[in-house]
Amino acid sequence: MASINLIEAFQDFKEAENIDRPTMMKVVEDVFKTLLRKKYGSDDNFDVIVNAEKGDLEIVRHRVIVEDDKVIDPLAEVPYSEAIKIEPDYEVGEELYQEVEILDFGRRAILAAKQTLASRIGDLKKNVLVKKYNDRVGEIINAEVYQVWKKEILLLDEEGNELILPKSEQIPQDYFKKGESIRAVVRKVDLKNNSPVIILSRTSPSFLAKLLEIEVPEIFDGLIVIKKIVREPGERAKVAVESYDDRIDPVGACVGMKGSRIHGIVRELKNENIDVINWTNNTQLLIQRSLTPSKITNMDIDSEKLHASVYLKPDQVSLAIGRKGVNIKLAQELTGYSIDVFRDNEGEEEEFDIDLEEFSDEIETWVIDEFKRVGCDTARSVLSLTAEELERRTDLEKQTIEDVRRILKEEFDKE
Repeated sequence: MASINLIEAFQDFKEAENIDRPTMMKVVEDVFKTLLRKKYGSDDNFDVIVNAEKGDLEIVRHRVIVEDDKVIDPLAEVPYSEAIKIEPDYEVGEELYQEVEILDFGRRAILAAKQTLASRIGDLKKNVLVKKYNDRVGEIINAEVYQVWKKEILLLDEEGNELILPKSEQIPQDYFKKGESIRAVVRKVDLKNNSPVIILSRTSPSFLAKLLEIEVPEIFDGLIVIKKIVREPGERAKVAVESYDDRIDPVGACVGMKGSRIHGIVRELKNENIDVINWTNNTQLLIQRSLTPSKITNMDIDSEKLHASVYLKPDQVSLAIGRKGVNIKLAQELTGYSIDVFRDNEGEEEEFDIDLEEFSDEIETWVIDEFKRVGCDTARSVLSLTAEELERRTDLEKQTIEDVRRILKEEFDKE
């Protein structure tokens, strides 16, 4: 019989490995039963038989043979005189099976069926893709860079599915070339113009969490739990961890011997500094740990307003705040408290100091400028260094340095 060429359509099914055979058969059957209903008004007496391997199908019509004058339903019954033309041995009461020529539907109907089938296959493939990646949200995947654009990167997974890594989800220091393999976490699946768009991320805290899970077996086994992660991608991250086994040091396990476990993650994140701290329900202790690497001397906490005033030695303030304010910003995100930092001079006698400019009548201006060039702009800052150290740092003669130190000392002796 004439058959409709469906090999290409079936090939699409095979490429989408997750589309099972029963689903494939059902789709093809539905498409052609719709065609039958349009032509005959009903599909009750028709069987659609699909040969998936060859890529063709046949439609069989079955009717009961009745006396010529007793035909009530032409769709379900066939006159005896018509039946014996097909096969002389037929008798009244038997069932007549007759193949339906596909070409009888007409070229336009056949073309419409092929287009409908292709559309249904496309929808199924989209649904499979959406389900697959919805189930993988939060997982790390490897993908190959296929195209680099200004606002995003197009990647392909191992099955050739297209994935998107937007610029906003890239670490600022990231730089990728076509053909390069990269790791990222599946962030979400969007639908754009009824097509699935899989969005990846390298800036999400879950990316760092999964990297830690890969590198630290204790996290994978559930002995160590990541309580919270906050990140400023490419700059700094803070990871609060807790151990369910008293014998395991969660921070030490995450960092590894001489940083062996954390170093690989740091490289993956383009040298992002990672502070791993012990989680605690003690708010004061958590705030103190979150401001690492600085050391706190005192703290006032207002639990109702979720506010903390932190006091540190002057040399610790910059460490607490961090470059571009990143350290204190992450500490606030980690603890949920707004944190104000203050210099703590309590218990210290404020040392009297004098700006070098005050000695311009005794010390030449170019000499003062030379001291300032190396960071010594006050009398005590000069006296805190030895003459040998000052000679090494500056372009001044030893005698000049000694004369300046003598002038400065005499001033303090007067005081």
